[in-house]
Amino acid sequence: MAFEPIYIVDGARSPFLKARNKPGPFSASDMAMQVGRELLLRQPFQPDALDEVIVGCAAPASDEANIGRIIALRLGCGPKVPGMTVMRNCASGMQALDSALLTIQAGRADLVLAGGVDALSRAPVLLSDDMVSWLADWNNSKRLGARLTTLKRLRARHFAPVIGLLKGLTDPVVGLSMGQTAENLAHQFGITRREMDEYAARSHARTARAQQEGAFSEIVPLVDTRGKLYPEDDGVRADSTPEKLSSLKAVFDRPWGNITAGNSSQVTDGAALLLLASARAVEKWNLRPLGRIVDVQWAALDPAVMGLGPVYAATPILERHGLGLDSLDLWEINEAFAAQVLACIAAWEDEAWCQEHLGRPALGRLDQDRLNVDGGAIAQGHPVGSSGARITLHLLHALRARGLHRGMAAICVGGGQGGAMLLETIGANPHEHA
Repeated sequence: MAFEPIYIVDGARSPFLKARNKPGPFSASDMAMQVGRELLLRQPFQPDALDEVIVGCAAPASDEANIGRIIALRLGCGPKVPGMTVMRNCASGMQALDSALLTIQAGRADLVLAGGVDALSRAPVLLSDDMVSWLADWNNSKRLGARLTTLKRLRARHFAPVIGLLKGLTDPVVGLSMGQTAENLAHQFGITRREMDEYAARSHARTARAQQEGAFSEIVPLVDTRGKLYPEDDGVRADSTPEKLSSLKAVFDRPWGNITAGNSSQVTDGAALLLLASARAVEKWNLRPLGRIVDVQWAALDPAVMGLGPVYAATPILERHGLGLDSLDLWEINEAFAAQVLACIAAWEDEAWCQEHLGRPALGRLDQDRLNVDGGAIAQGHPVGSSGARITLHLLHALRARGLHRGMAAICVGGGQGGAMLLETIGANPHEHA
């Protein structure tokens, strides 16, 4: 079925700020508000011209429930512009874009602000179930004797904190952390520690080079309440090498594993927002889109190997459009783990695997010179709710900077899913590729 083209008019993101074992300087809505304000100031329409605001967020704060609506109101969209929050774990930002696309295709909207945000440094520290039960008993103890009896049952173990982020990054069905699923992929495809560390070092090198060359024009600097400026992603290590990374110890499968903090994505805070528009809105407001969304696919797989989600999601898009891996000018695959990206490359090349899991011959080897050309989440960070929006926005910028036309953004999803978007850049005439 053919649909009218849906355009990505513009977009912006915050710097991704590395979590440093304490709450970061910005709440999720603070980051999204600063990014969205700059983005909307560039437009020829007022915020209340938007039809909807859709925001992906995987770990919303308790005081920012339905953060999509909060962001819409804080951006001055007015009470009549609805806002909602979507959650598909690591692909929440991409899901927000897809939800906006479907809403526009259905004719219910013409202009939608969509993207994602997460302040993972502010993920809550929780009380254990034992401590919650003890507190309940304490509150129910009305007499002095009963309270003294309850007090005698209080033990030091009751005060042990439960790290909410770690619980959120552990699959409740298979009982594996996301890092352990990456260890599974490394074992399945024979990916060595050296290969992981080489890939991670390259991510840092590419991001550092891109920063020096001004390749991240989509970044809107943040300013905190004390006037401190945060101009760029702050987790990039330009001096990273495979030799330095090799000294790090395994995190998820001690002591024998190969997944370390150095070859994994960084825990970060960040926001990314994009403006999506129908052809009618493009014409009405005389907009000049960055590109258009050609196709979208969601897929599901065994949660124990969730990192292969990009393979399951991107392959059907390639088949529908008669494309090969290298028919596309550029790829963005979110770097949850170096092993996960390398496993996707290996899976596409593996004839037996492709026949068993995709029901088709192997697709060949993806040219890594086309993949994450300005680095990825290992260097830049992975604020879970916003990463799907970040890779989509940066793919368009990277294509346009190189005079290229077509690319794929793909992401793995905790819980065993994958998402992919096929994108095309747009020239001076927004209808030239419609």
